[in-house]
Order: sequence, then C-alpha cells, then structure tokens
Amino acid sequence: MTGTPSAWLQRFAPSPPARALDVACGSGRNLRWLAEAGWRVTGVDRDTGATAPLRALAEIVDADIENGPWPLDGRQFDLVVVCNYLWRPLFDSIRCAVKPGGWLIWETFADGQQTIGRPSRPDFLLQRGELLRVFGEWRIVAYEDLFEGGVNPRFVQRVAAIRPPTAA
Repeated sequence: MTGTPSAWLQRFAPSPPARALDVACGSGRNLRWLAEAGWRVTGVDRDTGATAPLRALAEIVDADIENGPWPLDGRQFDLVVVCNYLWRPLFDSIRCAVKPGGWLIWETFADGQQTIGRPSRPDFLLQRGELLRVFGEWRIVAYEDLFEGGVNPRFVQRVAAIRPPTAA
C-alpha cells in the first residue's frame, strides 16, 4: 500500500459503502482504503503513472481537472473525498458531484502552512473558515481548522458534511 489513508476519512466515511469519488487520487492511499472497505470507487487524476496500478481496484478517469473540463459532469456519488488538494474553480463541480444526502470529506492545507513549508502559495491554502463558507448550507458533521505538530507538522482544514436531501 502506498501511504496511510486519511484518518479523517476513516473516521467519517459513512456506512454502508456505496459509490465514492476520490478527487486528485494520486497513487491511491484513500482510494485503496475505500475499495478494501467495499466502496465502488472512481478516482480522477492527471498522473497516469501513479494511477496505473489502481485500475484493478477502481474506475480511473485520466484528466487534468485544472486545465480541462470537469470529466464527471452529471455523475453523482454517495461520498466525495478530497485530500491534500485545492483548486477553487472546482468548488461547484465537486459540490454537484455529491448526491443529495451524500457525504463530502475534504482535508487539505490551510493558511499558515506557508510559514513552515510547502505548499506555500495562497492558491493552494484554504483561508480561515473557507470550507464552512463554501459548504455552509450543508449539514456540517465535523470541522477542524488547526495546526498539527509532530513529525510532519502542518496547518490543515477539514470538513465532513452531508449535502441536504433537497437541492443545495
């Protein structure tokens, strides 16, 4: 296995397993965990070398989601996972990918990270409360915006949210 899956994902992944999307899945640390837990997973990433070994576990969509069109228009998932990735122009596409009543689990670097390492560009760092603002009308199950010390210190923001059963 390449990397440990997100503890935030493991804590809040709903049950029973259904259809999941891993946005910017990379080498698949979260995708693998979801597949092993019984989820039918779709992963999207532009790095075909990293995703090649995942094709036996999941549907892999090769796409440059920052420079091309969103490749999953019209598709919705019971769970959408975004870890260590931020591209603000995709907020609406990601929101639409969560089916009504479905879950979003998002975890990535936050403002302050630039003081201790990479990423350091503001484009790749969530601002204070940003995930709460973007998903504010959803049911926020859990939220954190904090500094984690330890071996790999980082500033991080996380949300686990449920899209309202009616359109939002």
